Amino acid sequence: MSKKTRNRFSAPEKVAILRLHLLEHTPVSDLCDQHGIHPTMFYRWQKEFFENAAAAFEHRSRRPSDDKDRRIALLEQKLQRKHEVLSELMEEHIKLKKELGELGTESGFPSPSAMRSSSSSSAGLAARTCRSCSWSAGWGLP
Repeated sequence: MSKKTRNRFSAPEKVAILRLHLLEHTPVSDLCDQHGIHPTMFYRWQKEFFENAAAAFEHRSRRPSDDKDRRIALLEQKLQRKHEVLSELMEEHIKLKKELGELGTESGFPSPSAMRSSSSSSAGLAARTCRSCSWSAGWGLP
């Protein structure tokens, strides 16, 4: 007993077989014998063909991939504009820091000499904090 090999038909081959039946009115039994397929397979292809036929009449611009591509392009434009605005703001920030003479510090914090000149005693700091807070009276700060 010999084994039959399974035929795999591509989509254009399936359409060609269906076309023979639908347009040229070739009987299904003749087509199935000619191509070595079972009639239930033919009718399954025909059902699938008619279920997906609406896709052939859809507008090309309404495809989901076009919507995704359009959204990606819009988001890329937004991101580009964001980068442009950010770079402008950074330029202004650096320019202002240079004008004020604060760019000399590497860490972005004031220099120690600037800290010494503007520092106050811890009691003075506590007093300032106490004046700004309504609960300060109960803390027992000096």
